[in-house]
Amino acid sequence: MEERELDDLVAFLPPLLQALERLGFVSRYLNPPDFEELLAAVGQPDAELRGQAQRLQAWPEALDHVRAPLLAAADAALAAYDGLRAAAHDPETLTAVFRALRHVPRANEALYPLAASLPPVSRFFLDPDLRTDAELVRRLAHAEPSAGTGVLHYDNAPEARGGFSIYVPEYYDPEAAWPLVVALHGGSGNGRNFLWSWLRDARSRGAILVTPTATGRTWALSGPDPDTPNLIRLLNYVRGRWNIDPARMLLTGMSDGGTFTYVSGLEPTSPFTHLAPVSAAFHPMLASFAEPERITGLPIHIVHGALDWMFPVDMAREAAADLGKSGAAVTYVEIDDLSHTYPREANAQILAWLGVA
Repeated sequence: MEERELDDLVAFLPPLLQALERLGFVSRYLNPPDFEELLAAVGQPDAELRGQAQRLQAWPEALDHVRAPLLAAADAALAAYDGLRAAAHDPETLTAVFRALRHVPRANEALYPLAASLPPVSRFFLDPDLRTDAELVRRLAHAEPSAGTGVLHYDNAPEARGGFSIYVPEYYDPEAAWPLVVALHGGSGNGRNFLWSWLRDARSRGAILVTPTATGRTWALSGPDPDTPNLIRLLNYVRGRWNIDPARMLLTGMSDGGTFTYVSGLEPTSPFTHLAPVSAAFHPMLASFAEPERITGLPIHIVHGALDWMFPVDMAREAAADLGKSGAAVTYVEIDDLSHTYPREANAQILAWLGVA
C-alpha cells in the first residue's frame, strides 16, 4: 500500500469496527419493549462509516483483495442499521429486527479473512478481555496458514440444511488434544451464522468450534429425529481429521438449539461429555426419561435470562432443580438483564467450566 491508502485504512477501520461492536450490543441487549430506547443508545455510528467508505473507492485494482472484503463488511453493517431503523416503523417490529440483524454475521464473514494481515481486525475477533494478551497476539501473528485451520464450511451454504461450519484456531497443533464446542443455532437459524456467536472465544482460548445446521427448519424436538444421527456423522468426521480431547466435548445451543442440547445430549449413547443449554425450553420428562447411567454426574451448565419473553425463566429454574435431583452436576447461571438473546459474555464462563483456560 502507498501512504494514501494506508491513511484511508486508518480512517476507515475504526468506524467499521465500532459500527459492528454496536450491532453486537443490539443483538445482546435486545428486549422488545425497550427496542426504541436501545436504538437511541446505540446512536449513529453508521453515519461516519458511510463517509469513510467513500475513501476506498479510489483504490487501485491491485488492492481489491483488501478493499472488497472491507466494503462487503461495511455494506452488510450499513444494511443492518438501515433495517433496524426501518423496524421501528414496521407493524411486525421484532421480525424486522431479526431480519436486520442477519446482516451482522455476513459482515463478520466478509471481514474475517483480513484478520491474518490487519492487526486491528485480528484484535476485533478476540474476546475484549484478551485483546491485550501479548502472547495470544504473538501466537496468532506467527501462525502459519494451513488448509485445515480458520473458518471452513461443509455443505453449509446459507440456505442449505444438514451441513456444518467449523473454526479451527490458526495455531492448531495436531500433537495436542483440543477441546470441542458443538454449538446449535436457534429456530429458523443456521450454523454458518451462529459460528460468529462463539468464534471470538474459541479463537481466544483455544477450542475447535463446530456449528451444524439442522436438517429441517429447526431441530428435531419431537417425533422422528434425523438430527442426532447427523451430529454423530459430522462429529466422526471432525474427530477423524482433527485431534479432539475425548474428555472435553461440549454440546451447547441457543433457544431451540439449547432445547435440542437436552433432547440429544441426554440420550444414553451421546458422546458429549458436557451440556450447556442457553435460553432453552425444558420439560420435566427430559430428566425423568434420562437413564441413570447417562445423567448421574453429567456436567450441565444452564444459562438463562430473567427477562426471557419466549421461554420464561421459571422453566430454566425447574430444569436446574429437576436435573439436579436426577443426579446431574448442574451449574445454573441466571442473567438479570438478558432477554431471549445470546449472551456472548457467557462463553468464557462456559469454557472455563469445560476446563479451557
